[in-house]
Amino acid sequence: MSTAILTGPPVAGSPLEADLRTLGFDVRTADDATAAAELINAVPAQERVAVVDPRFVGHLHALRLALTDPRFPAAAVPGALTAQPAARAALTRAVGRIPVGAGTAHLTDVLTDTLTESLDRDGTGLHRVELGSLVATVALTPAQREDAREAVAAVDDEAVRLRTAVKSRDGFFTTYCISPYSRYLARWCARRGLTPNQVTTASLLTALIAAGCAATGTRGGFIAAGFLLLFSFVLDCTDGQLARYSLQYSTMGAWLDATFDRAKEYAYYAGLALGAARGGDDVWALALGAMVLMTCRHVVDFSFNEANHDATANTSPTAALSGKLDSVGWTVWVRRMIVLPIGERWAMIAVLTALTTPRIVFYALLIGCALAACYTTAGRVLRSLTRRARRTDRAAQALADLADSGPLAELIARSARGRGRTGSFLAPVMAFLSAAVLLVWVIFENDPASWLTVGVAVCSALLAGAAVARPLKGALDWLVPPFFRAGEYVTILVLAARADVPGALPAAYGLVAAVAYHHYDTVYRIRGGTGAPPRWLVRATGGHEGRILVITVLAAALSPSGFTIALTALAVALALLVLIESIRFWVSSQAPAVHDEGEPA
Repeated sequence: MSTAILTGPPVAGSPLEADLRTLGFDVRTADDATAAAELINAVPAQERVAVVDPRFVGHLHALRLALTDPRFPAAAVPGALTAQPAARAALTRAVGRIPVGAGTAHLTDVLTDTLTESLDRDGTGLHRVELGSLVATVALTPAQREDAREAVAAVDDEAVRLRTAVKSRDGFFTTYCISPYSRYLARWCARRGLTPNQVTTASLLTALIAAGCAATGTRGGFIAAGFLLLFSFVLDCTDGQLARYSLQYSTMGAWLDATFDRAKEYAYYAGLALGAARGGDDVWALALGAMVLMTCRHVVDFSFNEANHDATANTSPTAALSGKLDSVGWTVWVRRMIVLPIGERWAMIAVLTALTTPRIVFYALLIGCALAACYTTAGRVLRSLTRRARRTDRAAQALADLADSGPLAELIARSARGRGRTGSFLAPVMAFLSAAVLLVWVIFENDPASWLTVGVAVCSALLAGAAVARPLKGALDWLVPPFFRAGEYVTILVLAARADVPGALPAAYGLVAAVAYHHYDTVYRIRGGTGAPPRWLVRATGGHEGRILVITVLAAALSPSGFTIALTALAVALALLVLIESIRFWVSSQAPAVHDEGEPA
């Protein structure tokens, strides 16, 4: 329920009340500031309240942006402001501070402006809407009202609404091949009452059907899979555009969108591997390699962004060069395509699926993603080394959460605490050695399914504990989580491949998928401002070093077929554990809606 309070001189024939009701507000009127304060205080604290000047003239979409966006505790445009429950106390204080009596007309004549300035000073997170070409003003005279109405008539707010439903920064394929028509599909969905989460779910189902078509192993199935994968991506774009078009933002919606993206892509890889197997070609190692590479790429992105989320630093030469290149239009698109974003990647996968074989699809995917990973990681390393950044405790905690260290690494870290200097290169070096020692052994050892491998895993855990012994505030400490991910995922891949029995690689694929889901879920919780998963869950899953120890012990103690069964059981157990806790959290989460801005109007 939302209440809008009109306070100020009434204007005959104004469509304002009708517009507010269109936006779902219960409209009430107040003759003066005192009456407005009484009405504001009478609205239940758990409801949104808006204060609007009756002399407001502007686009309906300007009001929509100011009064209905769920992402901000308070928002305003000239002549209108809103406060959600989180900002209601601040609004009550602001109203209570307005004096009454002689000499206060300048404060109460345009009450909305006075309240907006007060909320801004209180630090409530007031969002001032960027109007762009939209109009929102308080017309104090008939002449001003006429001019404002002419300005409103000169701009089609529906066209602005459609344009701003599309992200301002997106890939080349998405921008030019999808968004020109998907925005109209988003509007069609909005007019029929569909929600972004429903469209997200439709995208997931379409991708799963595409994976099923690919699993048939027939040319017709591959062609159908390619078309369905592209349509799934169209729906994937539509859900975000629908959210921006109708301002239906939510943390859970962002989580569903991001989680389903990974589920769709990795399910499709599995479908391709099953289809190839039907034709006598075993590409499970390539499918698992593609999933490992994609997940590690994303961890690099997440870790770098979290490390620099609120860091204060000088501008690096690398960043300055990037800024200069942004002024050359074609370089912007080239650099966006080099990183092989989801649009280009899915388009490549879809086309190659329809025209070639799963093996070629995975070769192209691995080569393209490897080059993209080298490009982005090298650029971020250069930026980190050439700028002197002061990173916060929040960033250090986020990196520690992303590291996913279990009880063993925690114990080692406590014993090693104080033996390193915060901000040095010790943490990434130790993390690199932790992964490298283990991977070199399992890759080049003739029989990695041995108790010697368990000993190497223990050494790897010791190095991992040393890596997280100090707060991760160094220039390259954001590399610690990606090194841990690479060490864990590739170890599972190699041990399953070296087992050389049917079913080992598919079981390993399921296990890595379950663990990767846990790691993505950690990222989305941090992004949503709710912190990492509870420590009991991290300890129950063993942490990355604990899982590696368990897997190496299973490989040493069991036969290859027994190891396959154990991997399958471990995958099912981990998947159930992390999924149940994740779903419980996101369904009950009260986190604020996630910010996902399109371009300013």
